[in-house]
Amino acid sequence: MVKGCIFSIEEFSVYDGPGIRSTVFLKGCPLSCEWCHNPEGQDAGIQIVKSPNGCVGCGACFENAVQENGKTVFMERSIKKCPMKLLRYCGKMTESTELCSKLLANREFLSDGGVTFSGGEPFFQSGFLFECLEQLKGKMHTAIQTSGFCESAVFARATELADHFLFDLKLFDEAQHIKYTGVSNRLILENFRFLAKSGKDLTVRIPLIPGVTDTYENIDGLCRLMSESGIYYAELMPYNKMAGGKYKLLGKTYSPSFDETLTPDIRADIFEKYCIKILVL
Repeated sequence: MVKGCIFSIEEFSVYDGPGIRSTVFLKGCPLSCEWCHNPEGQDAGIQIVKSPNGCVGCGACFENAVQENGKTVFMERSIKKCPMKLLRYCGKMTESTELCSKLLANREFLSDGGVTFSGGEPFFQSGFLFECLEQLKGKMHTAIQTSGFCESAVFARATELADHFLFDLKLFDEAQHIKYTGVSNRLILENFRFLAKSGKDLTVRIPLIPGVTDTYENIDGLCRLMSESGIYYAELMPYNKMAGGKYKLLGKTYSPSFDETLTPDIRADIFEKYCIKILVL
C-alpha cells in the first residue's frame, strides 16, 4: 500500500470539474511556475509553515529551529514554543484506503460531481494517485487537474483510470516554457495530443499571466494546438494579484519577473478566430 502526502482537501468545490466536488491537493511538483498560487504544494514533503500575522517577534520559533543549507527549518518544538500558535504542519501522510474511504463517505453530497486530484502536480505521486483511482473507479466520478508533465506511459495509464482531465496549457513556445516554469513543454504537448485523441472528457485551462501567457503569439499558438487537436472549449484563469500571499508562510519572497500590476488580456478575438468558446473563471 502506497502512502501519499496531501496538504488540503477542499469540500464542495464547484470550479474543479463537473458538479460539486471534493478536491484533494497532493504535495510535490516538478514545475516552478513564477506565478504559482499554491507554493506549499511544490515541496513533496511535510513542512512547517508560519503565519506572519500576529507574530510578536519573541524569537522562540527560531531558537528551536535548525539551519540546513543556509535556511532556517522549523522543528516540532518550534510549533510548541510559539506563544501565538502561528506555526503548523503543512502536509499529511495518508494511505489510499483511508483517503478513499473518506471520499466515498461524502459522495451522496456531491451532486453530479465527484473527486478531483490536484496539487502541486498529482503525477508527482503517481503511485498513490493510481491506487486511489483504482479504488474509486466505478464508484464515483474522478478528475485530474494537471500540467501534463509526466512520462507518456504514466499519462496513458491515467487515461485508463480517470474520467475527466483539467489540463493546464501555459506556454506554447518551449524556450518561454523553460524560462517561466523551469521545464520543457515537450512532454506536456505530447500528452495533450494523446489525451485529445483518446476521447476522454477534457477541459483546457489557460492561466492568463500579464505579458507572459496572454501575448498574441502565445494565445495564437495554444489556440492553433487546440484546433488541430479538435478541442474547442477553454477556461481562462486571469492572474490573481493575491498569488504571493502564501509565500510568507514558507519564509519565501514572491518576486515574479513580470509586471503583476497589469491586467491580463483576454484575447477573445483570437479564440473567436479558431472557433473556441471560452469561459473566464
